[in-house]
Amino acid sequence: MTVAVQRGVLGAAGRAGLVIGPKLAGMSGYRVTVREGAKVRHERSADLDRAVTTIERLGRELERDAPTAAIGGALMRRLEPLQQVVGRIELRGPGRIRAGVDVRGDGSAEAFTGRIRRRLIEQRRGESPYEALRRALVP
Repeated sequence: MTVAVQRGVLGAAGRAGLVIGPKLAGMSGYRVTVREGAKVRHERSADLDRAVTTIERLGRELERDAPTAAIGGALMRRLEPLQQVVGRIELRGPGRIRAGVDVRGDGSAEAFTGRIRRRLIEQRRGESPYEALRRALVP
C-alpha cells in the first residue's frame, strides 16, 4: 500500500495546502525499511503477514545481487563476504515490533528481533531465515 499526499485547497480563505489521505492521519500498520548500501526505501503493509511476505520478497532480491568480493587487506582488517552486510530489511509495527533480516555478502541471510539489542532468530533444520522470522512474529 502506498500513501499519497495530494495538493489541495484548505480553509475558506482558499490557501493552498496539503490534503492528507485518511490513512496518513492515523498511520498504523507495519513499515518495512530496506537499506542497501547508501539507498534507503520504505514500504507499508496493513497486516503482519503481508509485511513478512514483503520482507521475504525484498530479501530474496538482495540475496540474488549480494555476491561481493572480500574487502580490505593492507591497511585495514580484511572482511570476507560472510562478514559484510550488504542489505538490511527492518520491520516496525504496533506493539513495538522490531525485527528484520540481514543479507550477507555471500548471499546468506539471518533473521533477528529487536532494534538496539538484536537477537538472532535460530533457524530450525530446513527452515529459511524468512520462515524463522514468520514463526517468531506471526501468531
